This record gives sequence, C-alpha cells and structure tokens, in this order.
Amino acid sequence: MKIEIWSDVVCPWCYIGKRRLERALGEFEHADEVEIEWRSFQLNPGAPDRAVPTLEYLARRFGPQAQAMVTRVTELARAEGLDLNYDTALSVNTLDAHRALHLAAGHGLAGAAEERLLHAHFTEGADLSDPDTLARLLGEVGLDPDRVRAVVTGTEYADAVRAEAEEAVALGANGVPFFVIDRAYGIPGAQPAEVFLGALRKAYADRD
Repeated sequence: MKIEIWSDVVCPWCYIGKRRLERALGEFEHADEVEIEWRSFQLNPGAPDRAVPTLEYLARRFGPQAQAMVTRVTELARAEGLDLNYDTALSVNTLDAHRALHLAAGHGLAGAAEERLLHAHFTEGADLSDPDTLARLLGEVGLDPDRVRAVVTGTEYADAVRAEAEEAVALGANGVPFFVIDRAYGIPGAQPAEVFLGALRKAYADRD
C-alpha cells in the first residue's frame, strides 16, 4: 500500500497532519506494508527569496485575524506533541527546500529530511531558503552537505517540484496537506487520526 503526501515544509497543517497519520499508522494492522512517498507542493510559489518573520507575513496577509489563527494552530499542534514557535519562524520561498527534499528522496531519506525541515522551521526558526542552513540540516539526516549546497544553488529538480504540484491539482487538491492512498483514496487536510485509520482500513480491504 502506498501513501503519497503532498506537503510544504512551512505549512503547520502539514506538520499536524503528519503526526495524525503517524498516530493512525500506529494502530493500523498492516502498517508494515505501507510505503510513504513525499511529494512537493508550494503553498506560496510566488514568495520572495528573502526570509520574512512569519508573524509579519501573516499580519500583512490576514490582518487582525492573524494572531487568532496562530493561537489556534499552535494549540492544535501542541495536542499532537508539536511545539510551533511563531515568534522565531521565518516565511520563505520553499522551492529550494523542495529541491533538496528530492535529493533526499533519491537517497532513501525523504521521511527523515521532511521531519528535520519541518522541525527546523517551526521550532528552531531556521531560514529554509539559506543554502548553508539546508546543507547543515540535511547533513544531519545523512546527506552530503556539499551535494545539498550544490543542488540548492543550482536548478536541479526544479521541474520535478513544479510537476508534482501540477499533479496534485490534477488529482483534486486545492491545498496541502493532501494524502492519496493507492491512487484511489484522496484525503484533504489534517484530518483526525481516526479518519486516517478508517481510510487505511478501507483501502486495504478494497485491495482484494
């Protein structure tokens, strides 16, 4: 069974959805038969290259509602064991981060790389548009930092990132996270773990 996950590393709901899926997999009787494949989707492909404090970005985009949105998502994340620190988080253009994740996938490290970048963005205030930062973070999960730096300062995987985003839209996604099980079941958003578990069991039963 394959689960494809379209996600962005600056998306809090993607982080929450990841944890909820992991919780569901912990209860799924056939979890050892599940393969997870991470896919790229930029929430804001037109974001500037320069990092901007996330609170500042959200205030410009959503006005007075921004603080209430941050408070709500932080509380929901905390319930999943996640510490979202919006006081230090930086909004960035994530194209380079996604290109680096494609490199990680080619070395069998996609899951570890995704987790590392999510944590770095939301908890450590890392600038995920900075080549040296990406090289350091992905070096921690087993990639060659020099190779990471070469990728993110060039153009490798850019077409693949855009193609995956287009594929998500073709499958019916209008945002992320977006989960697809065996190309037969689409699950939009950070659904409760019980929803993921029910979908996993149904998809597994329908395989016959």
